[in-house]
Amino acid sequence: MQLLCIMKSHNGMRPQDIVVLLKIRSLDQAQWRYRDLALSLFLSISEVSESLTRSHRAGLIDESRRKVFRKSLMEFIEYGLQYVFPQQPGTMVIGIPTAHSHPAFKAHFTTETHYVWPDDDGSIRGLSITPLYKGAPKAALQDSVLHLMLAAIDIIRVGQTRELKFALNTLYDIIL
Repeated sequence: MQLLCIMKSHNGMRPQDIVVLLKIRSLDQAQWRYRDLALSLFLSISEVSESLTRSHRAGLIDESRRKVFRKSLMEFIEYGLQYVFPQQPGTMVIGIPTAHSHPAFKAHFTTETHYVWPDDDGSIRGLSITPLYKGAPKAALQDSVLHLMLAAIDIIRVGQTRELKFALNTLYDIIL
């Protein structure tokens, strides 16, 4: 009888990988534990571990999986994110403000259209934006810096050139 060894293959980045890296960046990079990261992002410890492994293979985090390569992360966000994780706004729903509707961006964009992550406990009605992963809106509500970064990410996913530049500048200020 022949035994087959099955290894998990690296099939590229997953959307939650970006959120994990952004969360690490919003924390003191050296002072976090896998368990705390998992709890704050509504992921399992194994999902966090696998995410960090994928990010290491992609060159976005160091060998210890503790230090985010900030410039590499920004290059991926600026040049690859909208192609790897595209988004088209959906139907009108109640939800949590994101993209242009986040309070930090609202004053800078003159649009009557609101964008939201669908959530029955949300505060506004707008076009639905699928979050990068299911737990992202809950995680964002517990961390205002993460919420701002994810809203900027959503602008990159759905916005126009001028809006995209503004979102990128916001992310550069936070990440670098």
